[in-house]
Amino acid sequence: MEEIRWGMIGAGSVTELKSAPAFSKVPHSRLVAVMRRDGAKAEDYARRHGVPLWTTSADALIGDPQVNAVYVATPPSSHADYAIQAMRAGKPVYVEKPMALNYSECLDMLKVSRETGLPLFVAYYRRTLPAFLKVKELIESGAIGKVLTVELKLFKQARERHQKPEEMNWHVNPAIAGAGYFYDLASHQFDYLDFLFGPVTLIKGVAVNRAGLYPAEDTVSTLFTFANGISGSGLWCFVADKSGETDLIDITGDQGRLTFSSFRHGDLLLENREGLHKFRFVNPENIQFNLISQVVAALRGEGECVSTGESAARTSHILEETVRAYYAQG
Repeated sequence: MEEIRWGMIGAGSVTELKSAPAFSKVPHSRLVAVMRRDGAKAEDYARRHGVPLWTTSADALIGDPQVNAVYVATPPSSHADYAIQAMRAGKPVYVEKPMALNYSECLDMLKVSRETGLPLFVAYYRRTLPAFLKVKELIESGAIGKVLTVELKLFKQARERHQKPEEMNWHVNPAIAGAGYFYDLASHQFDYLDFLFGPVTLIKGVAVNRAGLYPAEDTVSTLFTFANGISGSGLWCFVADKSGETDLIDITGDQGRLTFSSFRHGDLLLENREGLHKFRFVNPENIQFNLISQVVAALRGEGECVSTGESAARTSHILEETVRAYYAQG
């Protein structure tokens, strides 16, 4: 493909800065069409972002000959339908994370990708950000020796504590999100661990609802292992007090330790026999820029992309296994 002309389905807040502007900043790539069900909002979005075409119909966008690649930026409940429709129309797809509502839908998407021969990419952009690449470099260079364990901890306040059900974010509606905030946020973390250490081979999880604010789980714990013997654990709580808010990944080796945040983008700390080292990095203005650059290069036959449907489906499988017992109850 000489020029990648993107059509975007969905135009929510995640696209305003994180992704959409990058499609027209990457060389040989342009955002040429946007779809949103609300015509006034679609027109406003197109005007503000300099997108020449807008529509209220996903069918029209996918079928438009001016569009030769599709970005699906809707909630997870429609990812599979739109991605499959686009691939069957002969257009490669870049889809927001998590990849789909559930693992079964991920497999359906991969099946169509194989049948059509069209690539499928997923927006796990931490695989391309400077701090996270530095962690990978330090591990592979032996800066902390042999990796033994990894621990995840993410505690956040509940914005829903004083909201009515109809005011709550779709992220806590399992029918739309697949589960709760665990799917939205832990998906980034597990995908990144897949990037570092390969697929998780065993996971045991417990998901509960402690605050009763919404139907989805709000507190999760896991134990997991990788094929190379690294063991891990994780704790997530999305109804914590402000005093308990935490965002930490702790990777321990037999000669040192790495600690950093998943979402705060603060310092990366390396502690080893040579002392304490701090690293700070600046992310691109549009945080998906580096990954979208890889997607465009892959579509042009000039490189490979580190986040594919295959890797993203593994993450969805891990998420689903973790909360399975909670949703099996009711």
